Amino acid sequence: MGILSAVWIVTALVAFVLSERLGKILIPVLHRLKFGQTIRDEGPAWHKAKQGTPTMGGIIFIGAMLIVVLPAMLVCQLFLPVKIVTDADTVATVTRLFAGLVMAIGFGLIGFLDDYIKVVKKRNLGLTSRQKLLMQIALSGGYALLVYLTGGTQIEVPFYGTWTADLWFIPIAVFIIVAMTNATNLTDGVDGLCGSVSVIVCLFLLILCGDSLGYGMVTVAAAGAIGGFLVWNFHPARVFMGDTGSLFIGGVLCAVAFGIGRPLLLLPMGIVYFFETVSVMLQVGYFKLTGGKRLFKMSPLHHHFELCGWSENKIVAVASLTAIAGCTVALLITVF
Repeated sequence: MGILSAVWIVTALVAFVLSERLGKILIPVLHRLKFGQTIRDEGPAWHKAKQGTPTMGGIIFIGAMLIVVLPAMLVCQLFLPVKIVTDADTVATVTRLFAGLVMAIGFGLIGFLDDYIKVVKKRNLGLTSRQKLLMQIALSGGYALLVYLTGGTQIEVPFYGTWTADLWFIPIAVFIIVAMTNATNLTDGVDGLCGSVSVIVCLFLLILCGDSLGYGMVTVAAAGAIGGFLVWNFHPARVFMGDTGSLFIGGVLCAVAFGIGRPLLLLPMGIVYFFETVSVMLQVGYFKLTGGKRLFKMSPLHHHFELCGWSENKIVAVASLTAIAGCTVALLITVF
């Protein structure tokens, strides 16, 4: 085993264990603070049994990831032959790496604010759609502008090659980031679903990182931390990640994908997120066009399958296999 592989494995394991232990500590705290999820009437009726399950659990794996990733980077840089920042890297390259981390944390904070309003202020819908969208555009726009100013606007276009987007990079990045973070948010509706799919996407994304060791470290730490959270989030969930976690996940995936210049591969890799989002769009559009008829029994798509009689574990298993298939397609695309 090469030293880089050993670094990845150790980082993932430490993040996993730390996240699992933080869950054991923080879940009772969330209970005492009465940070319980309020289940919406529009959802499947049996979800009412989940009423009061602690939410905001995303702080568990966000905390674990951040606690692990920064010291791990420092250890590699100071004591190991695998360097996070090499002589070939510039200040701009390092700036983009940490700007991506800050962006992901920012999305987690937007989610935290949304969750806080839901559970503490007792406003079940949290932030309004407009408030959330404006915050997301501002945050992603700030990140995109910084990347543009530091010359990181190169995008790998499948079957074409590298395209330098220049000023077009900003609106493209904002669109992809906002779409992706909202897609991961919509996917969080069944115990273990968003977390399971995201661990798979992170692990495949790690393969694409190649020589970008900084982004690889972020990705593997995220995979390990989310995996440790799943110990508490698999059905029956003892904690939900909330918007805190789902928006952070979207931010991390975008930060890494843009950092390595391959954001377009988020479509096949995030095929589950895509299906979930499209199901909502189709449901709303069909409802309006037909005067109240429904295309699906319920959206997002995971609720449709629930109402078809699928168990939550079956939905997670099928979604995970779909994610693996989508990620495999993304890897094959890079070969051509």
